[in-house]
Amino acid sequence: MAVSVPHITSERARGFRDEGFFVLERVLPASDLELLRSECQRFIDERDQEMDRLGVDKLDLDHRGSRYFVHAYGKSPAIDRFLHSDLMVEIARAALGDTVYLFNEQYVVKAAEHGMKFSWHQDSGFVGYEHRPYLTCWIALDDMTEANGTVYLLPYSRAGTRDVVEHVRDEETNDLVGYFGKDPGDPVIVPAGSIACFSSTVFHRSGPHAADSTRRVYLAQYTGEPLLNEDASRPRFLAEPLLVDGTRVSDRGRSSVGPRFG
Repeated sequence: MAVSVPHITSERARGFRDEGFFVLERVLPASDLELLRSECQRFIDERDQEMDRLGVDKLDLDHRGSRYFVHAYGKSPAIDRFLHSDLMVEIARAALGDTVYLFNEQYVVKAAEHGMKFSWHQDSGFVGYEHRPYLTCWIALDDMTEANGTVYLLPYSRAGTRDVVEHVRDEETNDLVGYFGKDPGDPVIVPAGSIACFSSTVFHRSGPHAADSTRRVYLAQYTGEPLLNEDASRPRFLAEPLLVDGTRVSDRGRSSVGPRFG
């Protein structure tokens, strides 16, 4: 079943294959952008309320009023539908081919003048064992600039590799770092509702957030096959089939390869 999404062209698919990414500007419908923003605020409010209950200002990786890393899957039927939508499946098809699984998702929120930079890394560098590269859809919920800490992408041709490299932990920031070259990368300067689509083997980083407004991003990740844990006993996170051999898996017929872990 082919879904007509005019933004996904063969040129963009070729860009993903050759350089590891493509960018879609203003691709989200206004209703989806508003949904992702409103649910983001709801989850932030819930985290703040939990901190109030516990009498703390830090909970896991979240810091009150500063930064939040929040999962929405399974907690918001509307976001679950968005992750399974025609648009997101067709983006994943362009990057991964005719079989697509939902892998993971997360909000990343940096408050004004509090967000730290994040060093050069590959998402696959955090997996720690051999696996097929996957897709990250970096969805801008606000206008993105260098001042508010947008993501920077390093094309394969300039990184000198498309393979996963060994990452080294930075003792000061605790980041895993995989690239130490001088290339600054290409900043993704886009309006809200845009999506940067990049491979898990593309080096990327984010700058510090020095603007006077909150920077909100929603990450949706997809794989071309179930990504299992190291001993292949269960999914690393999610393994929900959305597209199998070019055919959409209906909501009614959808089944998970296994429960969500992590």
